[in-house]
Amino acid sequence: MTYEKLVPNVYYTDINDGLKFFVECLGFSIGHNEIKSKEPFCVLEKDGLQMYLFEHSHLAAEHNPEFRIVTKNIEDIYEKISKSHPEFLHPNLSKVTVRPWTAKEFALRDHQVCIIFQQW
Repeated sequence: MTYEKLVPNVYYTDINDGLKFFVECLGFSIGHNEIKSKEPFCVLEKDGLQMYLFEHSHLAAEHNPEFRIVTKNIEDIYEKISKSHPEFLHPNLSKVTVRPWTAKEFALRDHQVCIIFQQW
């Protein structure tokens, strides 16, 4: 048995909020675009990662996902995001911090999603 990808679905009341977070702040690109359709959705991609972004207020109210992105250049990512989109820095982990389990981490959040960046 072989797995190739794990592709999460992320729901927003307004898909534009997700686009600001993932495209403008984190640098994902839109690989498939149905944002103007009756049921807006798109596929976001970056560095081999992929996710489906949906506008669906009922499911957005039920789901507040948390993701962990492992990287080898956490300081560079933090520097870029803290300058360009400081409003997304999570108040509980707003700086690169060595955690008790020895990984470096910082976190971002908007009103729907939390993303923890981690470097071992």
